[in-house]
Amino acid sequence: MLLTITTTHKPATDLGYLLHKRPDKTQQVELSGGIAHVFYPEVSETRCTAALLLDIDPVGLVRKDNGPAGNDFALQQYVNDRPYVASSFMSAAIAKAYSSALNGRCKDRPELPATPMPFEIRLPVLPVRGGEALLNDLFLPLGYTIIATRLPLDEKFPAWGESRYFDVTLVNTVTMQQLLSHLYILIPVCDNDKHYWVGKEEVDKLMEKGKAWLDQHPAKELIVQRYLRHHKALISDAIQSLLKEELPEVEAEVVAPRMRAHDARLLMVKDELLATGAKSVADLGCGEGKLLRLLLPEKQFEKILGMDVSYRSLEITQRKLKIDRLPLSQQERIQLVQGSLTYRDKRIEGMDAAALVEVIEHLDEPRLATLEKVLFEYARPAHVIITTPNAEYNVKFESLFSGHMRHSDHRFEWTREQFRNWGDRLGNEYGYAVQYKAVGEEDAEIGALTQMAIFKKKE
Repeated sequence: MLLTITTTHKPATDLGYLLHKRPDKTQQVELSGGIAHVFYPEVSETRCTAALLLDIDPVGLVRKDNGPAGNDFALQQYVNDRPYVASSFMSAAIAKAYSSALNGRCKDRPELPATPMPFEIRLPVLPVRGGEALLNDLFLPLGYTIIATRLPLDEKFPAWGESRYFDVTLVNTVTMQQLLSHLYILIPVCDNDKHYWVGKEEVDKLMEKGKAWLDQHPAKELIVQRYLRHHKALISDAIQSLLKEELPEVEAEVVAPRMRAHDARLLMVKDELLATGAKSVADLGCGEGKLLRLLLPEKQFEKILGMDVSYRSLEITQRKLKIDRLPLSQQERIQLVQGSLTYRDKRIEGMDAAALVEVIEHLDEPRLATLEKVLFEYARPAHVIITTPNAEYNVKFESLFSGHMRHSDHRFEWTREQFRNWGDRLGNEYGYAVQYKAVGEEDAEIGALTQMAIFKKKE
């Protein structure tokens, strides 16, 4: 069972400080089911890799009466996949071998834990009950690029088909604490099993390790259910804790109640889409379908497409819009598709208009550059409407510390000048005229809460 973490941060040897494990020696940590070995297959100033290798004793697991769930017959207790796949054993190893890094501490270099770094994570054998779609639902909302190859049950017998095991590589720029907290929770969620009894203390672990991101994750309900092994009472406690921790967006301090600002933003986007005369529109990054709900009653829109990377969000959208109960003529107008704006997708090409409402700020620089190409070079809608936070307005938020952003998942927040420079560059490069508008009450000096760009393709 292997996990490797590679960075190209300069100097890459900072990885040793972050993990509190020296690159020049192999170290061992005892676990309940075996031993975890930490070593460095490659070490240089430009690239460094730390490996966490688990040596699990399958017979010892059974004799300690904490083997895998579902042992229906005696032999299964001794013949199982636990020693060879990334599972809750790996989470336990992360918590013990990398405890300081998981808790955001670095004694020798205290500034490092807060520094986002480029990481590449490799899990050669990860059991995924739900396939590649589940991997996308879990990791894409957190900003990861995913490379996943499904492994065959047996290479000598291809007729047996494919297994539930994947060779997975994850790439992201995050802090080490964020990275390890994601892996700690999501590895057993992928497996949908744990090697130990799940009690109330698991709720506390989930809340602690997921406190910076879980409440905003579109698949949080699924994550909670699987992490707690579908124990209804524990799931209820966890969901209630998450709801208590879900703070309103910072804009609620200025515009009360919270939804008024968001509703005003969506209504303005709808009005701008109507003003284009578009008959076919796409809501890219549609989330749970709030804009789609406003577009459906407008007869002008003959074709409405909602796209989101999260399958879970699309399920919620379908349920909230009651699409299956609509008349057939209405059902034919709307289409929900799962997809990422960092990949070319012919389903969004040729639309009259597209809207990206509070989407771009969730992408890091390389992924944003890919979105630009996908949207403006390949899809090329006649009109594109984009909204994003106005960073200048953040000074109005007393609870927002200097240099911090409104949401933990935002990769950037632009000033009006930065947004205009970006929009003007895209317009010149791809042949669009651009108009900018303020969304919400506008301050003479710092602008409005949200800023909008309206792109119109030149003849």
